[in-house]
Amino acid sequence: MIRAKHSVLFLAGASLLTAAACTDPGAVGTTDPNQKTKQGALLGGVLGAGLGAIVSDDRGKGALIGGALGAAGGAAYGNMLDKQEAELRQQLDNDRVRITNTGDRLIVTMPQDILFDVDSSTVRPGLRGDLMTVASSLRDYPDSTVQVVGHTDNTGDAAYNQRLSERRANAVADVLMEGGVSYGRIQTYGRGENQPVADNLTEAGKAQNRRVEIVILPNAA
Repeated sequence: MIRAKHSVLFLAGASLLTAAACTDPGAVGTTDPNQKTKQGALLGGVLGAGLGAIVSDDRGKGALIGGALGAAGGAAYGNMLDKQEAELRQQLDNDRVRITNTGDRLIVTMPQDILFDVDSSTVRPGLRGDLMTVASSLRDYPDSTVQVVGHTDNTGDAAYNQRLSERRANAVADVLMEGGVSYGRIQTYGRGENQPVADNLTEAGKAQNRRVEIVILPNAA
């Protein structure tokens, strides 16, 4: 039993090293357009090896196959996200819209002060164009789930902030659906003041916490 566990760990480590070997050491500290693809392959290979070992009667063979398939799947997801991120950055003409690529998802963050008037859940006309650009991208990359998440700062009543975050998430989702994104792909959430990304003790921090995030998650094969 101990030897079998060691074999699984060895093969998982081999998958990690194999995927890591695909990363150019000279790219460290530079902008690599394929960085997330490589990270996806790395993560997918390690997770695939572990899962393959668990579900297979022949743990060594299962880890090897799982690692290879996981790396291929992870690379495919990473490549798709790399391409979609690059296109969105080119198409969105708004330097206040932030795009974050974590390797397994894209997060498009829009400050609420550019999306909505104070205490309103009606999307400002000037931002509909940016949301339509995001909707167009989602149509071009249909194999993903979209989570729209509203956040507030901690000013005022927590229960009211929760409801406001839900209304604003739904309002953004409505615009995406107007732009042709199917209802079945979109999930909406209101987080109220519960997930700050900055200090609510300063006005600058509160401004960062008031946001809507559009989270793009590739679907599993």
